[in-house]
Amino acid sequence: MITRKDIVSSLKSKRLVRGQNLAIHCDGVIAISSRDLLDLYLAFSGVKRWDWIDSNGRISSRQSLVEILSNLVRDVLLWPFIYLSKSRVVAQLRKEAGVQGILQAGSSVLFLRTDHWFNVKSGGSVGHLSGVIHGLQALGYRPHVVSTGHLVGVEEDDHFHLCEPVYDLGRNLPNMPELLYNEQLAHYIDKQWVEWSPSFIYQRYSLGNYAGVLLKHEYGILYVCEYNGSFPWIARHWIGRRLFHEKLMTRIELLNLEAADVVVVVSRPMKDELVARGIKAEKILINPNGVDPERYSPDVDGSETRRQYELNGKTVVGFVSTFGPWHGAEELAKTAAMLCKYGNPCNLHFLFIGDGMRRTETESILREAGIAQHSTFSGLIPQELGPKYLAACDILVAPHVPNPDGTPFFGSPTKLFEYMAMAKGIVASDLDQIGEILEDGETAVLVRPGDPDDLARGILYLVEHPQEAACLGQNARREVVNNYTWEQNVKRVIQALEQIQRFGKIREA
Repeated sequence: MITRKDIVSSLKSKRLVRGQNLAIHCDGVIAISSRDLLDLYLAFSGVKRWDWIDSNGRISSRQSLVEILSNLVRDVLLWPFIYLSKSRVVAQLRKEAGVQGILQAGSSVLFLRTDHWFNVKSGGSVGHLSGVIHGLQALGYRPHVVSTGHLVGVEEDDHFHLCEPVYDLGRNLPNMPELLYNEQLAHYIDKQWVEWSPSFIYQRYSLGNYAGVLLKHEYGILYVCEYNGSFPWIARHWIGRRLFHEKLMTRIELLNLEAADVVVVVSRPMKDELVARGIKAEKILINPNGVDPERYSPDVDGSETRRQYELNGKTVVGFVSTFGPWHGAEELAKTAAMLCKYGNPCNLHFLFIGDGMRRTETESILREAGIAQHSTFSGLIPQELGPKYLAACDILVAPHVPNPDGTPFFGSPTKLFEYMAMAKGIVASDLDQIGEILEDGETAVLVRPGDPDDLARGILYLVEHPQEAACLGQNARREVVNNYTWEQNVKRVIQALEQIQRFGKIREA
């Protein structure tokens, strides 16, 4: 069994052997991007037979060379027509983007999750999605969740609706599957609209998607757009390459922001960015992330995790991450090297929880420093095990680093609120919202961002002052329970909708 990623990497390494029979694991056999290009590569590499197999056990076998070539020719010929037609739709929708929707009666909500990231098992986005959905339910709403894939922590009952993207026309073209999905999704929802009768739409904005705007335009309903950052900016600064259709993707991003009646952002720097782009400040709600304080609690037992990783008798410094460029994993590794290489105070051990793009670099720093034995990498863990892993730690760290282009850090790390709910001592970067939520000496020890020496100082301070660490942890939990639960997060959205409906703007407290 190999993966789609293995196939892509083999384009450089040429590791495929002629005459092989391959079983290729993928997220979904009906949504394989660049399917025909990959099949063509496999055919010319001399692979005898291959089957695409997804996590549901569905199988799609190799195509004939005639099918592959005809699909590629079709996509190349239709590329400009698809692009121009979508550009016209976006231009037309932007002309009417300023029309305000109406908050309908009832408790039904249409919740759209339209990302083309499938089978995501853990991370901040997973916690945010389930948190908002459960927050709506806790307030008496009935969210009809329409999603491109299964969602961890979200019950698949009668109100969960799976609308899987079908990659056919345009699947070999960059970003085209995302664009073409808009009509597929809108058509699916149109058939259910009368039965669901939602009072408003809540969409977590995703690359190239404008389905929420289409539905608002058609039904005149209030539209909430949850905005977590600019995809063109992320592609340039965190991934290192521009989106292929950057101009059109940027126009779609602006369309959603202009058409939304309420734009939900997680931090003030994000609001400032949108205002600078011309989005009206009075419709932007700053709404930091949150936590379920029942799931993340000091009552959670972490002893099983400590036994599993042989952590008993050690002082465990925990770090949860998807190892993104902004998480500061490498800075923590440098700090660990400083603390452990020449004497290890209190038998420190660093538990790196999760997986992602910067994990390899992080492990290399520890290995080259000769202190790999003082660290453990759990790899990707199921979201539901997160509390037990945090409970196994003595100190929790959030060593986030500034943005590479000098712009303010716009994040609101979900793990920050999870840390606070666990009532553990926290060491965190004094960086924009992190430094606003946490108070140095009251709920955490704050350190200079990107400074391994200061991070080491903060960790040692809590190690050497366990009673103060416990006091900071209790204060942090009190703060998060009082102000940053998912139910409170959703209450702020509902209040913003009511204010927009009544006054035409959000009234700041």
